[in-house]
Amino acid sequence: MLTSLLLAALVPAPAMPAAPLQAASAVEDEAAIRAVIASMEAAWNRGDFRGYMQGFADPGVVFVSNGRIQDGWQGTLDHYVRDYGGAPERRGTLHFDILSIEMLASDAAMLVSRYRLDRPERPQQGINTRLMRKIGGRWVISLNHVSSFDPATVKD
Repeated sequence: MLTSLLLAALVPAPAMPAAPLQAASAVEDEAAIRAVIASMEAAWNRGDFRGYMQGFADPGVVFVSNGRIQDGWQGTLDHYVRDYGGAPERRGTLHFDILSIEMLASDAAMLVSRYRLDRPERPQQGINTRLMRKIGGRWVISLNHVSSFDPATVKD
């Protein structure tokens, strides 16, 4: 009897294909990432910078823009309030267009998106490259690199 139990324990059980479960999980993760970005866009457009910042890892986000690194989560929030706060015309209207999401691991993804900030003075366009991490069951941006330009300076 003991020998039969040991043999049964050593014989591998028929393997169930993992691919459908992984694919479903990847689809759910991609949808969750898209929801984070949509929520950030909506928060920005209503002037809620703290709501916008909920999409970033707090406190550990690394934010690279204009050739420099912002000072973490709080430094990034301070930058947004200082440079975009006040009147809605100063903040503008933000639009994200997700170009790709590549799942790197079950808790990591690379997102590349185009963005456009429409406003009367100093409109902006550019590309965001973001490392998304799943922390505590929630997708957040842990590394954000922005490459922007002033569309008024571009010649056709």
